Amino acid sequence: MRISVVIPAHNEEAYLAGALEAVLAQTLPPFEVIVVDNASTDRTREVAERYGVRVVYCAKKGVAYARQAGLLAARGEWVAMTDADSRPLPHWLAALSRRTEGALALYGPLRFYGVSPWEAAFSEWGYRAFLRLMALLGRPNLAGANLMVLKEAALRVGGFPEVEAREDVLLGYKLARLGPVRYVPEALVLTSARRLKGGWGRFLLRQLRNLLGDPRGYFGEGGERGR
Repeated sequence: MRISVVIPAHNEEAYLAGALEAVLAQTLPPFEVIVVDNASTDRTREVAERYGVRVVYCAKKGVAYARQAGLLAARGEWVAMTDADSRPLPHWLAALSRRTEGALALYGPLRFYGVSPWEAAFSEWGYRAFLRLMALLGRPNLAGANLMVLKEAALRVGGFPEVEAREDVLLGYKLARLGPVRYVPEALVLTSARRLKGGWGRFLLRQLRNLLGDPRGYFGEGGERGR
C-alpha cells in the first residue's frame, strides 16, 4: 500500500517542523510526504525543504484549494492528510492502513496539545463522543488534521469543494454516498490548541456554527486557522 501524506501550510514556519517530524517517524513509513505551500510569505517552504519532502505551491489562498492541490499531486493510491500544527502519533498510518479493506475513506480522533491535562482529556473524549454520535447518524465528520482517502474515489466525487471551511466534512459526505467511510478510534492525532485563543466558549460556538454550515470566523483574516 502506497500512502501519500499531504500537509497544507499557509505561513506555518512555527509549527511545520513538528508535523513533519511526527509524519516521518511513523511506524508505517509513508510513500511520500507533500507540503502544499499555500501562498506563504514566511519560511514555510524553507522548513519543508529542510526535511527533504516534496513541496507543491498553491497560489490560490484557502485550505480547500491547498488540500485539492495536494490530492492531485499525490502519487500514492491512498492520501492521508494532517495539518501543519498537528502531530500524528507514531502508529497513525499503521492504524488507518489496517482498516482500509472495502473503505473509501478513514478518519480518527484529535486531542489538543499545549494545554492542561484536563483540557487535553476533555478535548479528546468530547471529540470522540461527537465522532461516534455523528457516525451513528450516518454523518461521518472527517477532519483535515486526521483523514485518509482513496485517491481514485475522492477524485470521482470531485475532491475537496471550494469552500472557506468544512471542505473535509463535505468530502466525507460525498464519499459516504459511494461506500464505507470508517472511523478508526486508535488513529489519534495531536493538534495545536491555538484555536482556543478566545477561550472554550468561543471555540465551541465557532465549531457549532461551522457544523451548521456557517464557516465565518473559522479562519483568520489572512486565511490561517486561529492562532
